[in-house]
Amino acid sequence: MPGTQTESGKAFEYACLMSIVDFLKDVSIKIVEDKPFITARRSFDALNEDVQLQMRLAARAAIRMIYNLEPRLEHGSANSVLTLSIQPDSQGISGDVRDVVCVRSSDNWEIGLSCKHNHDAVKHCRLSDSIDFGEKWLQFPCSTTYFDEIRPVFQQLSRLKSESSGRALWSSIDDKAATIYQPILKAFLKEFKRIVNAQNNAPANLIQYLIGKKDFYKVITDDAHRITKIQAVNICGTLNRSFNGFHSITSIPLLKLPDRVFHADFVSDSDNSIEIICNEGWNIRMRIHNASSRIESSLKFDVRLIAMPSSIFTQMEPWSIVDGYKAKEYLDNTSWQ
Repeated sequence: MPGTQTESGKAFEYACLMSIVDFLKDVSIKIVEDKPFITARRSFDALNEDVQLQMRLAARAAIRMIYNLEPRLEHGSANSVLTLSIQPDSQGISGDVRDVVCVRSSDNWEIGLSCKHNHDAVKHCRLSDSIDFGEKWLQFPCSTTYFDEIRPVFQQLSRLKSESSGRALWSSIDDKAATIYQPILKAFLKEFKRIVNAQNNAPANLIQYLIGKKDFYKVITDDAHRITKIQAVNICGTLNRSFNGFHSITSIPLLKLPDRVFHADFVSDSDNSIEIICNEGWNIRMRIHNASSRIESSLKFDVRLIAMPSSIFTQMEPWSIVDGYKAKEYLDNTSWQ
């Protein structure tokens, strides 16, 4: 069984892709069997049968709903082939958070799925004295004042790492919240506010950096309650398109990007989390932490969307019973080999 959240996530990506194949039995499909696909398949194969079944049921519930929202999954022009692939993680760095991508090249059409296994984190971002978060996140560079403020803290971390030949542990730092996290976060917040006040498009750029520049369906499993949550992130208007008289069961609204920041500060009673509240219903929470037990010369943000526009299409799909099958009957009527 995969031992990390990353490996479990890869396994769920494979489950989602193969559920599309299983659901569209009469559709001409090509699977791109490249390195990301092989990695995901190996992660899935490493699971025990019970967990595999859970992932397949969770994925099937999601695809059942998305199939009803996306007629072009099944229908395309003559000789059109549906190509399915799993994206490398590097695409997330460049602003594309989709994991599974469905493409009909001849029809100039594609959709994507962002697959989350028992978590809803948006993106993991790093800070260091060489990372210009303003340029990367907001498309406006940070000031020299910001780097002057954070550099001593990160230099301290680099020195501890170097002097111990990389063996020093975070637990060796007394009150790391006060000496490391808070100085970095205070400088970050001050610089973030400076950029937002100077650049009207900074709030929108922040959201697009965090959730991606391409529309997608976010698929989140909830194993404890045996349901799958599907959200349609439709900012560019590319989701939910009809084809030659075939229509979705419902319309997916466009989501508006923010243009104002109402609040950016520490979360109440927290020494390592901040929140950014924007108009149009966007609320972001960011927790800074050390990603490893060993001291590193950078820090990581765990980013979550606490709130999104109220117009976002959201559906909860149960997966204890799938399309009238009981779980065992479902397995007996599908083939993933």
